[in-house]
Amino acid sequence: MSSRAVPGGQPSVSVVVITYNDAVHVADAVRSALAQGPVVSEVVVVDDHSSDDTPTALAAFDGEPRVRVVRRETNSGGCGTPRNDGIAAATGTHLLFLDSDDLLVPGAADALLAVAREHDADVTAGVCVRRELPGGRETVWAPGIYDREQGAELPGTVVDGIADHPELLHDTLSVNKLYRRAFLMDHGLTFPDGAFHYEDFVFTAGVYAAAPRIAVTDVPVYVWHVRRSAATLSISLRRASIANWEHRLAAHAGVVEVFRKSGLDALATAARTKFVDYDLPMYLRELPQRSAEYKGQWWTATRAHLAEFDPAAVAAARPAARWSAAALLHAPEPYAVPRLVELAAPRPRLIPPYATGDGGAPVLAPAPGDVPLDGLAALPPDELPLAVDGRVTIGSAVRLSLTVHELYGRLAALGPVAATVTLTERTGAAPALTVRAPLLPGDGCWEATPSFSLDDLVPSGRLAAWAVEARVEYADGSSTTAEVRSVAGQSARRRVVVKRGRPFFVQAGASPRRALVLRTADGVEGVRRVIGGRLRRLMARR
Repeated sequence: MSSRAVPGGQPSVSVVVITYNDAVHVADAVRSALAQGPVVSEVVVVDDHSSDDTPTALAAFDGEPRVRVVRRETNSGGCGTPRNDGIAAATGTHLLFLDSDDLLVPGAADALLAVAREHDADVTAGVCVRRELPGGRETVWAPGIYDREQGAELPGTVVDGIADHPELLHDTLSVNKLYRRAFLMDHGLTFPDGAFHYEDFVFTAGVYAAAPRIAVTDVPVYVWHVRRSAATLSISLRRASIANWEHRLAAHAGVVEVFRKSGLDALATAARTKFVDYDLPMYLRELPQRSAEYKGQWWTATRAHLAEFDPAAVAAARPAARWSAAALLHAPEPYAVPRLVELAAPRPRLIPPYATGDGGAPVLAPAPGDVPLDGLAALPPDELPLAVDGRVTIGSAVRLSLTVHELYGRLAALGPVAATVTLTERTGAAPALTVRAPLLPGDGCWEATPSFSLDDLVPSGRLAAWAVEARVEYADGSSTTAEVRSVAGQSARRRVVVKRGRPFFVQAGASPRRALVLRTADGVEGVRRVIGGRLRRLMARR
């Protein structure tokens, strides 16, 4: 197989595809690169010494002049070395990286190259879409950077280095970017070699440290397939292993070292703040699923990592993440873990009971911890870590009994008046449902009882899973939005209701972080599928 350049010496794109034992998917990845059209002058496929039928799958492209296969004689143990081989083999003016189980969006190369040429950019960043398989649910990677609907302001802009935009540190991917190959070569930018996981972190830090001209677009360019039921999980999904966390800590330390060696101390500090705000909560909220041994090892490793942070890095983090880091640094053994898990939710929440320390100041939990909740009193209403509990009653309608807990007197001062509850179907296939109900004062709380129609909750002919949020409205017009928690003992509450001769299945459950989830199914077939799926999960645990 050979490569060819775009006629006339025009800019061209080399797509570097890395693969290892992925015979099932690699051909689709290569085809998605070829489908970009003539702007892609070559597809360099680096096979990291596969032992399955990957070579056979790639042989299907023997007649394609744009495909070139580089077969490694030994397995590298990671993704960095094959990507480096691809960089060395590439001849295009620009580079894209593609993993063999993912896809490039049609037109991605043309769109990115057009933006790169317009702005003379060294790096052009586009949208990566995470697609959950087999369900198909899609979310935007790093929405605060790329999703305008979630307030992103960078799309359509050009930045020279990221010193003034440390929020770009939240985008650690290499695959959603088009790189000027000369820029990578001039700065000697490569991935960590060998069995180094989260290699994107260190490579991307090196790119940022080189102060590139970066053009940001909100054009979708890459589809990241998330296969949670795959026989071999991707590195980012192996979070049940303590080794995964240790690899992530090592990669983060590598990021900080890159910035420090480049004299970019402010970015090194910002990278540590990002760790406290993002990486720490991601793993904290999964601790209920882990063994006692894992929790102990995780606590020890995380505590040692945080001990290296300068106080300014932790102080710049969001309050909930800052309190969690303080708890880890304070206690040598796992401490107040259930409370930390709730604080690590996407919408952080402080759950009862509400402890106080000396002088009545709010603290995370009773002694011996006494970690102060510094800054709580100054938080605006929309940032309060509010706890809202939900109990479900299933009948001819689905009624939620909401309890909004007082938070050290903050709510009484604001005067809660109503709760607007929104149910969002997780795949986006059904419209969101919203009901507003008055809040009435109770004992240290406020209560509301919104109801939802079964006809709205159960889409015809399909299964649905609903996330539940409540916006607590105050007398002055301000509000707090909170994820509704499932109360204890509700994890298996389910019922089949027959209405007008039609069966409706409704189940109230809880996520690992205790978020309330409603699962619904329509008709006899839908009920059979839910029960059958539950039986399969039970059998898998045996």
